[in-house]
Amino acid sequence: MKKVLISISLLFLLNSCELDRFPLNGPTTGTFPATAQEAEMGLLGAYKGLTLLSAADTPWLHVMDNITDIGYARPGVNYTSPITSSLTTTNALAIKPWEIHYKTIARCHSVLDNLESIKDKMQESTYYMIDAELRVIRAYAYSQLIELYGDVPLVKNGLKLGETDVPRTSKKEIQQWIIDEMTAVADKLPAAQTSYGNVRVGAVAAYMLKARVALYAQQYTVAADAAAKALALSEGIYELTPFNSTKQFVGKDHSAGEPESSNIFGYEGYKSSKEWIWVMEYNKSISGNTHNQGYYMGSRLGKGVCYWGPTQNLIDSFQAIDGLPIDQSPLYDAANPFANRDPRLDLYCVRPHSRLLGIQFEPHSSFARVNNYWPVINGTSATPTQVSNTDATNAYRSFSGYLWRKHQDVSDYNNNSVSGNSDLNCGIFRFAELLLLYAEAKIESNSIDASVYEAINKVRRRAGMPEIKNGLSQAQLRTALRYERKVELANDGLRWYDIRRWGIAQEVMNGVLYLNRAATPWTKSVLVRIDENYSPIYNTTEANKYFNTQDVIYKIGKDEYWPIPFAELNANKNLTQNPGY
Repeated sequence: MKKVLISISLLFLLNSCELDRFPLNGPTTGTFPATAQEAEMGLLGAYKGLTLLSAADTPWLHVMDNITDIGYARPGVNYTSPITSSLTTTNALAIKPWEIHYKTIARCHSVLDNLESIKDKMQESTYYMIDAELRVIRAYAYSQLIELYGDVPLVKNGLKLGETDVPRTSKKEIQQWIIDEMTAVADKLPAAQTSYGNVRVGAVAAYMLKARVALYAQQYTVAADAAAKALALSEGIYELTPFNSTKQFVGKDHSAGEPESSNIFGYEGYKSSKEWIWVMEYNKSISGNTHNQGYYMGSRLGKGVCYWGPTQNLIDSFQAIDGLPIDQSPLYDAANPFANRDPRLDLYCVRPHSRLLGIQFEPHSSFARVNNYWPVINGTSATPTQVSNTDATNAYRSFSGYLWRKHQDVSDYNNNSVSGNSDLNCGIFRFAELLLLYAEAKIESNSIDASVYEAINKVRRRAGMPEIKNGLSQAQLRTALRYERKVELANDGLRWYDIRRWGIAQEVMNGVLYLNRAATPWTKSVLVRIDENYSPIYNTTEANKYFNTQDVIYKIGKDEYWPIPFAELNANKNLTQNPGY
């Protein structure tokens, strides 16, 4: 596997060059890289930089949805602050992305600044590939910075001492710069680099980044064209991966089996799925290149601490299996709410009466003991054992009443602990998002044709859901698209951006989030309707009888962005703070 080769190169690089010693506001090495080999090692160091951003030892992308309407984190300063309009300039959550993304940008510059000087020492194709890959990594880092902070300093080369007071560049200008960068470099890359496990980017990833940034910038025609190019290049390389045979267990109780999607989002998926276009690689053989996501995602009985979980909002958003929202479908029964639902509810989320990591999951206090199926799984017994149900009694059990199944792998059960380490990769781009990027760009540019329906329907067919009807209006297609983004991309780290760019954050993040920590049965009267953005609208009088709540606050003119970290304002006198902080 190329993973091993990358590991060896990185170990050499990090031991010999120690790029992290050179921050954004410090000097460059001056002579690095001196050879093509050093340039490639510097490139791999930049890729590794992407893995450094985490919170609660969880890759950043799997944290972000848990500070939105669809996910919830264990209450505390770091994760309650961003949903109550109380982030500060010293909050760790607001500091980390700025620090880590600029560190990755600096790693890119440590190679890019001197790359041309060694062009004659390498094959021309190698030179252009390394240059292009570094520019994609750098552009991706900026694409994250501008969504979180708005205007940020656009630094295009390593800075010398005395050059560090760089003012902020407008978000709009940086968006255009990224689009132009990807236009310039995409065709210098092969379509994909699957031999590296899609850790290294290809042209498909470059065009997809262009499409995502253009979509967010409301340049819909540009986004549609870039996504179409990425889709064309994907032919024969990338495609949706069918869910595995455990899909048969969705909607059933724990005794039937455990539904899971590890052939996409687990170790097996990162090894063989054709859905991943660009991934962050973790490897236990490299110091500091692991995470402990399984511990923070896992149930108490799964040796975890239940840090993250879906909200009632997301659970109620999943359609019935007939393709209708649950406020309209005759198949929905509030007394048996998890039956006859979109299979992704059980494939992506963990709910009461299901099985997670081999153990029955029951947050309700009436379940004093639950089944442990590991003796059956391991072949040592034909029947499960009974264990005390700490998922109902522990003070730090799930705070939402649900957990994420997506991005967990059952094999991490043996590794989960406070000191556990996992090298399950983390996806940046996947084919399902590319399809939805294309569809949204075409819908918003009002260039609606059969390809829009097919892009959405490919995702729905894979899930086992009915195709959307033909002849929908632009508004109806927008609703269909927003449903797919909400459920298909749940816990992929995109919801925070979606609700802001769609202008619905002030609606879904004001008032309360509904949670069901005690797994209390509810009646259909709690729900008024599902709106045009696929947000459940609750009858608060009824909902408050069954669910617990989390107050949320979103202030227009402030909470579109996070504060610039205090330390950065002190270090750079040309920086200005975002409004409201």
